[in-house]
Amino acid sequence: MIDDAMKISIERSDLIKALGHVQNVVERRTTIPILSNVMLQADGDKVTFVATDLDIEVQESTAGMTEQPGTVTAPAHLLYDIVRKLPDGAQISLKIGDDQRLNIDAGRSHFTLPLLPAGDFPKMTADGFTHNFVLSAADLSRLIDKTRFAISTEETRYYLNGIYVHAHDGALRAVATDGHRLALAELDLPNGASGLPGIIIPRKTVAEIRRLIDGGDSDVSLSISDAKIQFHYGSAVLTSKLIDGTFPDYERVIPKNNEKELVIDNKVFANAVDRVATISAEKSRSVKLSLTQDTLELAVNNPEHGNAHEQLMVDYSAEPLEIGFNAKYLLDVTGQIGGRDATLYLDGPAAPALVKDADDPATLFVLMPLRV
Repeated sequence: MIDDAMKISIERSDLIKALGHVQNVVERRTTIPILSNVMLQADGDKVTFVATDLDIEVQESTAGMTEQPGTVTAPAHLLYDIVRKLPDGAQISLKIGDDQRLNIDAGRSHFTLPLLPAGDFPKMTADGFTHNFVLSAADLSRLIDKTRFAISTEETRYYLNGIYVHAHDGALRAVATDGHRLALAELDLPNGASGLPGIIIPRKTVAEIRRLIDGGDSDVSLSISDAKIQFHYGSAVLTSKLIDGTFPDYERVIPKNNEKELVIDNKVFANAVDRVATISAEKSRSVKLSLTQDTLELAVNNPEHGNAHEQLMVDYSAEPLEIGFNAKYLLDVTGQIGGRDATLYLDGPAAPALVKDADDPATLFVLMPLRV
């Protein structure tokens, strides 16, 4: 049974902001029709929007004038696209018509959308939280940005399909790895996070919370249980299941005894890698680094497309070394270096490289080498 009463009036900018936050979690293709919809709950001067894919639920509230309270569900992406194309400043009326469809009116524009019963809309339970703490949006963004590029997309190793977050030696640490590279970032342990067990935040959840807080400067409240995590940010609430798996002992792969130190201008290095990789084989994107006294030569040899070489002046005084890396992975890491110089700690041609940012000692990166 569709609620036959709801009628609200809402400013376009408020509506598009709220819908923009929630509709992203709705899958474009789903075999469960209700999951294609967003739920609207109107009461008093507040309208709440809820969307879910059964793993993530996003709720956002905004101001609105309710003439008749009610709850309905309507196609999320269609509703968002309609509102997006309406003119700035439009006052939008949403009401249930006699035909049990959602009527959308703004000026001379009129649309109707099909509805599904709100009673069929799945609710995600959110209780049993054992740890509650607050991070600034900037700190949470940093933890995500410094690590998420290394999240694995290989579904068979599902426990690597997210960011591993845990309390470690007085810090809140975030780690991601796909077996080819590893990224680690940490910050001072916030109040309430002491003893936080390791949790794995799924890749999609990471993307959604990052989008939600993008450009914001407010604090984010986090609540964590064994199975779920919840973020409160402004008027938005994002609740997500955690990955039920065991993250590998990542500390074993962080090199401890790499003594060959290479200091290089990060931007110059990244641009050179990008240039020589232009002709690398698409699959491996292998680039060879040949190091001698204060000199680095980058080389790509591709039987089909030719060769590329570039020489850079660097700070290196250890014995000569040749080592290969995937160019894309090198560029991913150099893209996270905020300071002028990147420092690579190397051992041998088959040993992983440790990469550090002199301007950010609370981050580190590990790159596995390729045979060249």
